[in-house]
Amino acid sequence: MSKPTITEVATTSEQKLLNPVPGQRMELPGFDAEFVDFPDYIVRITDRIWHERKVELCLDYYTEDCAIHTLAGDIVGAETVVANTHATLASYPDRHLNPDNVIWSDDGAAGFYSSHLITSPMTNLGPTEFGPATGKHIQVITIADCACRDNRIYEEWLARDYAGMAIQLGYDPQDIAKEQAAKDADEGFSLIAHHAAEHAAVSALPLLEMPAPRDAGTDPHELAGFVLEQIWDAGREDKFLEAYDFRVKATWPALRLLYGEREHGEWTRAVFRTFSDLRFRVDHLAHIPYLGGAGTDIAVRWTAAGTHTKSGIYGDPTGKPALIMGITHWRLINGRITEEVTIWDDIALRRQLASRA
Repeated sequence: MSKPTITEVATTSEQKLLNPVPGQRMELPGFDAEFVDFPDYIVRITDRIWHERKVELCLDYYTEDCAIHTLAGDIVGAETVVANTHATLASYPDRHLNPDNVIWSDDGAAGFYSSHLITSPMTNLGPTEFGPATGKHIQVITIADCACRDNRIYEEWLARDYAGMAIQLGYDPQDIAKEQAAKDADEGFSLIAHHAAEHAAVSALPLLEMPAPRDAGTDPHELAGFVLEQIWDAGREDKFLEAYDFRVKATWPALRLLYGEREHGEWTRAVFRTFSDLRFRVDHLAHIPYLGGAGTDIAVRWTAAGTHTKSGIYGDPTGKPALIMGITHWRLINGRITEEVTIWDDIALRRQLASRA
């Protein structure tokens, strides 16, 4: 009997994910022998912490000084992860984290890296950062990128659709952002200042030269640069079908669902054309086979920096510098993107634009 392949989360049932055939399918130096492969580690520790409500296991699976990066600010340490998990469960006691995909890479001495796409159905039965309990049942998309070594997460980048969450609970994301910016001012904090060094680093990057026409099957790193620079940033409509299938289905922040070339192009231009001097930086990329090689799943964590100088979906121009930390999952079939999920915290972006600093 042949050895099972490394877990393909997107096409495996929940029962099999949580009850894998014993026996390691890849080398996992420093990890507990119970985990059959790296995707199995990510899925099962998430299940234990969130679904079995063994929240204190965060102390075992996160390092003491683990840094968790979000667009709204950073937190540090396993103890903080424990506290935040308890707080989330108090707001949404039935929260379930469905593993839509785990795209991963072996980064050598840096350990393993996962990009975990999660859909969370849940009911708001306790107070949240937005206000009192609403009793509403919602779902939220999250992508959690984790750097792991020796059975622990030592750094994490978290992108959650907070704008979509607020909308489902009955709030206006722009109103929430203004309230948060006002609170920042009262407390002497500035999200713009917090991101200033990162904004400067990304803004200093040169624009890429126009690449040659892209052929299906191009290296994932080349594809990422092509999409971010030529389609999202430069708005080159004539380049769209070199990267995307004409039937592409895309999910973006604030519950935005897009289909096909026209909707996708109109929306990405509406978002990114409001910022002048926009620059993109690819921070990490991982890719794995889909359906045994019929396609490819790609995860890209990226940062964008620009200045809000044009009217559009973010209101009248404010002249404020803005930073976006986004994570994107692409599914390629025949060398073209057929499915896309792009997530960032759109409330934190609006909060920068509403800043009084």
